[in-house]
Amino acid sequence: MAQVARAYLHAALALHYAGKKITEENLRSVIEALGLSVDDVRVKMLVASLSEINLDEVLKHASTAASVAAPVAAPAATSVAVEQPKEEKKEEEKKEEEVDLSAGLESLFGF
Repeated sequence: MAQVARAYLHAALALHYAGKKITEENLRSVIEALGLSVDDVRVKMLVASLSEINLDEVLKHASTAASVAAPVAAPAATSVAVEQPKEEKKEEEKKEEEVDLSAGLESLFGF
């Protein structure tokens, strides 16, 4: 089920990156081209959800969140380790803010 939901989101992203408007008809066409059966309720919910957000902003914040979550090398000195928690706290706060932008879509499609 989660993979089908992702297919709908990927179809919407494909339309967005192609510069096409994300409409029920366009989304339905892409999903059918993938060989999936179309769930009209899911299509309507996705189009309605995406119409209320700035997809460019969400994608920009998502790529920022991915780079923030990259692993960091362990500090070599103890004094560096004392300063690091402050930076991590700021990064965690920033990450929480960024996650809130896409929380609606995630809860809607069960990711």
